[in-house]
Amino acid sequence: MLSDRLLDNIVLVKLQSAVNEVELGNVLLGVLTVAVVAAILDYAHMLYLRSKMPPGPVPWPIVGNTFSLPDNKPWIYFEQLSKKYNTPLITYWIGRNPTVWINDAWCAQEIFEKKAAIYASRPRMIVFGELGSGQSNLVTMQIRNQEEREKWRIHRKLMHIGVGVQSVRGYRAIQNNESKVIALDFLKEPKEYVKHLERYATSVVSIIAFGRRVASYSDPIITEVIALMQLAADLNVPGKSFPMLLETFPILAKFPSSMPWFNGLGSRRKSKGGHYFFYTLAEEAIEQYNQKSPSEQAAMPTPYVKTLFQEAEKYNLPVEELSGLTGNLFGAGADTSSSTLVSFVLACCAFPDTVKKAHEELDRVIGPNRSPHWDDSPNLPYINAFVREVLRWRSVAIIGGQPHSPTQDDTYKGWLIPKGTWVQGNVWAIHHHDREFPDPDRFYPDRYLDGNDHKRPFPNDKGYMTFGWGRRVCSGQALAEQGTWISVARLLWGFNIRKARDSGGKEIDVDIFAFTNGLNMRPQPFPCEIIPRSEEIREAIKREGNEALQDLKVHDGESQYRMSTFYQKEKKRIAREPVIDEQGNVSFVKV
Repeated sequence: MLSDRLLDNIVLVKLQSAVNEVELGNVLLGVLTVAVVAAILDYAHMLYLRSKMPPGPVPWPIVGNTFSLPDNKPWIYFEQLSKKYNTPLITYWIGRNPTVWINDAWCAQEIFEKKAAIYASRPRMIVFGELGSGQSNLVTMQIRNQEEREKWRIHRKLMHIGVGVQSVRGYRAIQNNESKVIALDFLKEPKEYVKHLERYATSVVSIIAFGRRVASYSDPIITEVIALMQLAADLNVPGKSFPMLLETFPILAKFPSSMPWFNGLGSRRKSKGGHYFFYTLAEEAIEQYNQKSPSEQAAMPTPYVKTLFQEAEKYNLPVEELSGLTGNLFGAGADTSSSTLVSFVLACCAFPDTVKKAHEELDRVIGPNRSPHWDDSPNLPYINAFVREVLRWRSVAIIGGQPHSPTQDDTYKGWLIPKGTWVQGNVWAIHHHDREFPDPDRFYPDRYLDGNDHKRPFPNDKGYMTFGWGRRVCSGQALAEQGTWISVARLLWGFNIRKARDSGGKEIDVDIFAFTNGLNMRPQPFPCEIIPRSEEIREAIKREGNEALQDLKVHDGESQYRMSTFYQKEKKRIAREPVIDEQGNVSFVKV
């Protein structure tokens, strides 16, 4: 009897277990079925969009074309795809999101300039948006509604106060003096030409922003800030590795920041009460400026941060946004300007015939006893063309900066560009289209001169699209163009810049294709010779350089802050200081 009950219980347990397994199996089958159906519908939607959008390779479900991206320089790959499909723009899928790549100057003009109002926004960006500065920074700010549009207009207005077209002429004396110091530095340490160019570019924006120059290329404001800018540029390139793979799998951004795929991005969390590095530099700069005598203040332009803080009061901008506006000056001026000038040195080494023509014009118009000035520009057509070719030949922001995004569905030649799509200008392809630029890899300033057989129509008067388009054009464009002109003209006037020679006296070739892989590209390190053209010119460089240093003394100063230690100190401070929320509750932030 007992054994019968036991047997019955065993049978019941097994039956229940079997039922549970069947139910679990049904649940799993149901979940799997729903997932498969959802994936099929999602892929069908991708293929439907693809049929209406510009041509491009067929995407895979979920991952799109991400894993077909090349390891290096994807802008060349997109240029090749444009030629393959014989179209000025192509569609390439990063995960489930289509990216439209514009590879043609006229197409870029039609979309970004003539339709600037609807292409002024940014798309959803995981790495540099949601995990980065997002809506607190002018560069990454989206414009999806009227409130966001008004905020963006305020930021743009405040940035224009610092480096807008109307402001930059007031910085000519700074750029003129600092470029004279470059020439003096080239005399002293020609092998360190890259560091001298980085010091120059950083010092100019530091004077404009903070009223304080950078006197040495070993100053941490150079070594650390430029390293940060280059890291950001290296990360911000479409790719099939982390962190940019987060754009393909955005769900991974929801995981804790300790996960390995966040390496290199820093903390995603903004601690309450935490200061920001550039904001702290701004506070320090305002304090130092206020301590100067009235005569010293009269001898220098008011630091941008002082004007910025005064203007920002009426808009009640938070610390994070003020820090972003200040830091953007470095992004718009330091790394990009120095990279442009390094490319100029490379061009001089690789194409010595252009340097010879520049010397002939400078000798005829300027002579050996003084260096060029902007007032000489009308009489220096070849130098003007030389500078334009520097900006075209190896443009720094090779994919035109951050992507644009239409705020409504748009069409181009019958192709759909859906609202919210990533739309990127391929500056490499635009500046290497042989329709506008025959023999595009040749550095050839004559292509900008009237009567030359290489001069071709271009959609804008400048003859290049180096600084982006429309309402998201680089804020520092006027400053960069002005500084590039005076630096290139002065260095061409002062020096023979040519290939280095080995111990046997043989020229060391340079590679005009050896560039970094980041968003802001620059030449890989290369040796060169930089020699003053004559004793008269050498003496003029010394005289002008030393006079410039005297004129710049009013900007001498030093910051007590270092980026490498700033955030560690802030974490420790925040960890031990109380945070009071809106309800008056007191807590301590765990770091």
